[in-house]
Amino acid sequence: MTPTGPPVRFGIVGHGWRADFYLRLARLLPTRFECVGVVVRRPEVAARLGRQWGVATFAGIGELLADAAPEVVVTSVPREANPGVVQSLVEHGTVVLAETPPAGDVEGLRELWGAVGASGLVQVAEQHPFLPFFAAVRALVELGVLGAVGAVHVSWTHDYHGVALIRALLGLGAEPVRIQAVRDVRPLLEGPDRDGWPAEPAVRPSDHTIALLQAAGRTGVYDFTDGQWFNPLRRRHFVLRGDHGELVGEDVTWAAPDGSPLSAPIVRRQIGLDGNLEGAGLDALTWAGQVLYRNPFPGARLSDEEIAIATCLDATGRWRRGEGPEPYPLADACQDQLVALHVHAAADTGGPAQTGDEPWSQHVRAGVPPSSLTATGHPIMSEEPS
Repeated sequence: MTPTGPPVRFGIVGHGWRADFYLRLARLLPTRFECVGVVVRRPEVAARLGRQWGVATFAGIGELLADAAPEVVVTSVPREANPGVVQSLVEHGTVVLAETPPAGDVEGLRELWGAVGASGLVQVAEQHPFLPFFAAVRALVELGVLGAVGAVHVSWTHDYHGVALIRALLGLGAEPVRIQAVRDVRPLLEGPDRDGWPAEPAVRPSDHTIALLQAAGRTGVYDFTDGQWFNPLRRRHFVLRGDHGELVGEDVTWAAPDGSPLSAPIVRRQIGLDGNLEGAGLDALTWAGQVLYRNPFPGARLSDEEIAIATCLDATGRWRRGEGPEPYPLADACQDQLVALHVHAAADTGGPAQTGDEPWSQHVRAGVPPSSLTATGHPIMSEEPS
């Protein structure tokens, strides 16, 4: 279902790397998103943004809020500056979609929660649970195909992003997590980074961290090699296991009612290939006659990353209007960052680490994880049309 209401009016504070993603979404999806202004300090950056994106720029948060009246403000500032910007926006009574992570260390998380946690105004721009593949996986879990899910192995992304996937897929809240981790350094040929491919790729040392997370009788494996986001020489790996089957990559094996094994893959339908003239981009992810996920932004030619970011922004706007649930509240972001920090602490010391009760623990949202909702807030499971 395509929303029929007005576009989400959002502003941006700062111009970090992620800011351009939001500006592209406003340009590509003008009926869904409208960027009403960007707060930047340097005049030369303001002039460039005006030329490149045609957006209004402001020297301060107060001017943005007074003159442009955004529904949501996205922060795109350095990690160390983010908590202060979030606090300033909350003091103005503004809904915030904050850059990740919300704070750089455990004390910073506690201080930020103490300052703004009770406001109920802060969501965090964690896009990974909204990636089409993981939204489809969560829909598969909700179908009960795998039975009770008890283990996941994620070698996909780093730190709080990887933890967010593990928690969402295992259905964990703020239960204490026991962590064991190791880190080693191995040589790896360079791949591209945010700026593209290196002129002369060289073999360089690369950290590899693997951690075992145990909580509430469930087990998650965190597995990441530095640079894995972009480097095609380190493929992504994913395993999800339940008591009635498992998912390995895109391949699902599950038990029929009589216990006999069945298998079928999750299939991605990408339009614009070969002679297909429907456009270019993702259409849907299906499995065994079920549509697990359908692209909520058809026709926009978005990457999966952009679809996930758009989903998070759209869901935040709908929540702001009282039309849907919170997509990824600050309490969840604090919990994911807490666990990620303990992963690194365990890897540093070689000994176990364990999380405990925190000020946000009782606020960690229980129930349906964000990956089981589309950008419209509707369930993502449906029968595949014949």
